[in-house]
Amino acid sequence: MAEITEAMAMSARPLLIVATRNAHKTAEIRAMLAASHEVSDMAAFPEAPVIEETGVTFLENARLKALGISRLIDGIVLSDDSGLEVDALNGAPGVWSSSYGGVEGDHARNNARLLREMAEKTDRTARFRCTMVLAQGGNELAYFTGAVDGRIIGEPRGTEGFGYDPLFIPAGHEHTFAELGEDVKNTLSHRARALARVVEWLAGQGSAGGLPAS
Repeated sequence: MAEITEAMAMSARPLLIVATRNAHKTAEIRAMLAASHEVSDMAAFPEAPVIEETGVTFLENARLKALGISRLIDGIVLSDDSGLEVDALNGAPGVWSSSYGGVEGDHARNNARLLREMAEKTDRTARFRCTMVLAQGGNELAYFTGAVDGRIIGEPRGTEGFGYDPLFIPAGHEHTFAELGEDVKNTLSHRARALARVVEWLAGQGSAGGLPAS
């Protein structure tokens, strides 16, 4: 509570708390919301517990995090769950994208397994999908979705971004997310598309852009 009050006093922009300790994810969201919101994340609340992602869909996991954190911290909480869906792998890695290689958050292992699984596949189509949930005081306000279609290539290219970015070329482009860089990615990505709906909802105080809480 004290941290929230202090942060709001230091900025005229409203505070939005992202329910993540993933610095890359926070940076991406902050870059897209910098003009309208002060963005913080769970690094500012080290005492807060880690919410286990036990859902089997992106929406279930996003809800678990948003509702869990918003019961503990005052203010509006934004959570997301996102991942890569590969058609030839029946939608895998999906909600297990961050641990696909066997170790949570190990991008190199995740990419290596994906390349192995795709070695003999001719269908390379895939998409990144993101679901975001806004919550306050333990109540869901709305949820939002975004996706970007593309294809998986046979070897990593590029040094920008993180996760599966070096292996994914978005539709309409010839370069991977890791080659296109953050500025371009932030206009195309699944997270950018979901977040655009969050921004619209926040600007209209819930009048448009989101799917009602259920």
